[in-house]
Amino acid sequence: MKITKDLYQSNLVLLTDFYQLTMAYAYWKSGKGDQEAVFNLFFRKNPFEGGFSLAAGLDYVIDFCRNFKFDAEDLRYLQEMKRKDGAPVFESAFLEYLQNMKFTCDIDAVEEGTVVFPNMPLIRVKGPLIQCQLLETPLLNIINFQTLIATKAARINVAAQGAPVLEFGLRRAQGIDGALAASRASYIGGCTSTSNVMAGKLFGIPVSGTHAHSWIMSFETELEAFEAYAEAFPDQCVFLVDTYDTLHGVKNAIKVGEILRSKGKEMVGIRIDSGDLAYYSVQARQLLDEAGFPNAKIVASNDLDEHIISSLKTQDAAIDVWGVGTKLVTAFDQPALGAVYKLSAIKTIDGAWEPKVKVSQQSMKINIPGVHNVKRYFSNGKAVADMIYLEKQEIDPKGVVIIDPNDPTRRKRLMPAFYKEEDLLKPIFKKGELVYQSPTLHAIREKATHQLEAFDKTHKRLINPHTYPVGLEENLHHLRMELVLKAKKFDDEA
Repeated sequence: MKITKDLYQSNLVLLTDFYQLTMAYAYWKSGKGDQEAVFNLFFRKNPFEGGFSLAAGLDYVIDFCRNFKFDAEDLRYLQEMKRKDGAPVFESAFLEYLQNMKFTCDIDAVEEGTVVFPNMPLIRVKGPLIQCQLLETPLLNIINFQTLIATKAARINVAAQGAPVLEFGLRRAQGIDGALAASRASYIGGCTSTSNVMAGKLFGIPVSGTHAHSWIMSFETELEAFEAYAEAFPDQCVFLVDTYDTLHGVKNAIKVGEILRSKGKEMVGIRIDSGDLAYYSVQARQLLDEAGFPNAKIVASNDLDEHIISSLKTQDAAIDVWGVGTKLVTAFDQPALGAVYKLSAIKTIDGAWEPKVKVSQQSMKINIPGVHNVKRYFSNGKAVADMIYLEKQEIDPKGVVIIDPNDPTRRKRLMPAFYKEEDLLKPIFKKGELVYQSPTLHAIREKATHQLEAFDKTHKRLINPHTYPVGLEENLHHLRMELVLKAKKFDDEA
């Protein structure tokens, strides 16, 4: 997948906040530009008041980093920037540094389609301070949105209980690139197809769609419209029945279905896009069954989300396929994930890693220091807990305690020797060279399905989900508290 090559210029290095460039310049000016550092990208709270999230966007990150360079046009633009006194914002020597800069970072990341939780690193960047800093904004832009949409799609598919969910939010999405990223992330989250033809072309997502109300309205009668559509697409007729009167529309669809059957074809189904979906779907099912079309599918749309779908399920609505648009691709009830990118360690002159912590009056805003990773423990194929730990720390297979990073009274003892384990951060780039083979989008979607199956249904319920245990390994917890107390003491003395 080469999204930037297909849609944009070859590099997007200036897709960043201006303060990233001013910090980069100040790092260079102070002689710290090439000092090694570690940054972690993570989020603090599951979106939609849910119990899980679904990682997405890594392929975009890979594409961005492979094209990470300042070309002549970028540098010319930066050179023309002026301060208030008319002097250049950036010295020519700094621009020359950017021109010669080669991407050399190590990047480790959680694979797309992985179920993830607050505080764990989704991406870890290790490298020169300037390069790490310049990656912050684009990585957040990519991961924040796609993870949010993939999570929304997964929740909708959980509510659909295995029934197909079609994504058709292109016309309501936030711009061209927002629409494409949303279609991709929705597919990862479990949707079976998209209405977005460009997304189909770029990503290989199955495309679907039939006709709109305007098709019906362009004919003298609804029946004529259905007949004409059946003539054009005899093998894939799904008739939109609610332009004038829903149940009358179903009867017209049946009439055309009988014509198709006489020609050796079969009507695929009908779509209802308005009104009382529970009532009309049940009535439509009865009409279709009585007319001899028990296999005709009923597709429902009309501003659906996971909560409406769940409600319709409890009402025994006779809906076989769900079409979801606006509330999926815009993440309607929570438009941002809120992931952050924080410095967690910096390399000293003697080559040691010095852990760094950001202190806040809000415990959830205190980052996790050091160079750390995440282990996921499994028992009989089911995920039981995630542990955030320092990579240098040896883990006692006989017993380890994990501590909730926001509430140290919440603790869980694990016996690693009795579990299977997996480190979630995988090597993506080593010293700027790509070492990861990206799976196909279809494989990512399949991974997401298997990942979700590994978690108990209580963690996936839509309302008041059970909290999945994610904690700091005890030594990491103590290091964090030590650094926080040290920083607060220094602040008090100041």
